[in-house]
Formats: sequence, C-alpha cells, structure tokens
Amino acid sequence: MSRFVSSKNQENDSQMTPLMKAIKSIHSVSSSGDSLLLEDIKKQRAGQDVYARISTPVVGVDTSEFSVRGIPCEWITPSYKHDADRIILYCHGGGYTCGSLKYARIVGSRLSLHTGFRVVSFEYALAPEHPYPAALEDATVIWNYLMSLGIGAKNVVVVGDSAGGNLALELLLRIKNQGRILPKGLVLMSPWTDMTLSGETYETCKDADPMLTKEYIKHARYSYVGLNDKYNEEIDNYKIEDTDFNYADPKYSPLFGDLDGFPPTLIQVGSNEILKDDSRRLYDKLLSEGVMATLEEYEDAWHVFQMTPGKKTNLAMDSIEKFLDILY
Repeated sequence: MSRFVSSKNQENDSQMTPLMKAIKSIHSVSSSGDSLLLEDIKKQRAGQDVYARISTPVVGVDTSEFSVRGIPCEWITPSYKHDADRIILYCHGGGYTCGSLKYARIVGSRLSLHTGFRVVSFEYALAPEHPYPAALEDATVIWNYLMSLGIGAKNVVVVGDSAGGNLALELLLRIKNQGRILPKGLVLMSPWTDMTLSGETYETCKDADPMLTKEYIKHARYSYVGLNDKYNEEIDNYKIEDTDFNYADPKYSPLFGDLDGFPPTLIQVGSNEILKDDSRRLYDKLLSEGVMATLEEYEDAWHVFQMTPGKKTNLAMDSIEKFLDILY
C-alpha cells in the first residue's frame, strides 16, 4: 500500500517552504559535502553531535551505554511501563561517514517514546577510515549479540534511516543468505537503496531538497566503497574517477538484491527528497517479490525529517507505532 500523508504532491515545484529554506541554510554550514578530506568529515561529525544535544527528547526515556566486542552501543528504554521483550535494532544514518550514539539518540529516543519498545543503537565503524564491509560486520555482531541474549528474531524489528536504511537492508540480506530467521519487521526512513544514483528524483527534486545533493551522495559512496585512497587532496584538482566501479552490486545497492522472503516493511520518505525514487523503487521491488510493504510519502518533507520535532514527525512516529501494533 502506497499513500501520501498530505493533500497534494509538488514533486516538480522548485520552491521550498520557509522551513525547508531554513533547514537548507543550517545544513550547508556544517556539511562536508564538498570535500572528501577526513578533517572536513570530522567537522561534520562534530556538528551532528552538537545538533543531537539540542534535538534529542530529554524526558520519557532512559539510556544506558555499553559495548559489544568494542562497538559502542546504547539501550534506550521507555521510562513508562513497557514490554521489555519487544526490541528495535536501530541503524543510524550519516552517509556511512558520520554518526554516533549521540546522533542516533535523536531518532532512537522518539522511536522508544512512541512505540514503547526498547531500542538498541550502535556506533558502527565509519568510512573513509573503515570502508565496506566494516559497518555491515558491526551490524552483524550486534544482531548476533541480541540473539545470544535469547531475544528471538521475531521479537526484533530493524529500523534504519538514510545510509542506516541501506545497512538495515544489507543486514537482512546477510541474515537471509545465512539461512537464519529474519526479524519480525523492517522500518526504513528515507533509505539509500541504490548507489548507482539512477533515480529520476535526483533531477526532479534537486531544487526542492534542502538536505542532500547528488555531489554529496557521490562523495559518500566513494568513501564507503574504499576509493578514498585515489582521492587527490589538492582541492583545485578535485575530481572523482569512479565511473567503472560496480555500484549496482547488491552488497552496495540492496535495491538490486534478492528480497524474497523479507518481513513486512514500512517505508517513509519526504516529497522533496532527491532520494525519493530510492524508496519508490524499493517499494515496487518488494511488492514484486511478494513482500508486504507500505510506502508513505510525506508532503513538503525533507530527508529523514523524523529527526526534526514537528507535526510530520509525530505523524510518522504514530504510523510506525501502528505498524508495530499490527505486526504484534
């Protein structure tokens, strides 16, 4: 089932709302999208942590940090009465180059508050220092850890946003290929599913997206697949030469993987995103393989808008809560 959470669609409208213009202004200050230099990426990581401090819900949940085989992790637990057997494994976004427990806490706290589930987030190794498959290996370690606690796969829902959506899909592909039981459900927020950058909305939404640019996506994938050693750090001579790389390989682009047998999936995406087609085509692919899937497009919304307090975020979280109620 695909539905719009709005009254109309303005896919070809290049005019942003005042709120999205403000978001674009804020994002452009801290973004390292014009550089693959590690020092610039580290600045973006620091900026995200600052944003996390002012954006994370401060009441209603309890947090507890721990580690698994050296991977920093955190339990986020509702402070009200809840079912401790229901778990969300949350994979944060950040283009595979950014993100931390602080950053993950923004969405993780909202998920726990709205659903009543315990949320476990983890700080997977980031590119370019740790390219593929480092993040997937870390995600697998955390999945195995949950299973070792006696938490059955059917008591876990995997949630991922942006690059974390890519990671969530890749984790399920790995679990499936290992012949293991898949989680109860999958929730994806603005997932990055196709590293070939072939979606039409890269063009139709380029003037409406306040968060992402095609160049930023190119830089993120370049770092993730381990091509940074070919990057000329002389900015005046800056050029990415990766046209011969096979980004269509399902280990990078789960859109082209075998998704047969995947659990029920909820996909949420904003109408103004250049990555909108990544969600639309994933939805079509899931349906074609017999997977129960729902796609929700939120009007006048941006990439992972669920990180920003507001009515749309509350609507999206309420929808996730209803999706989980149906699952259980």
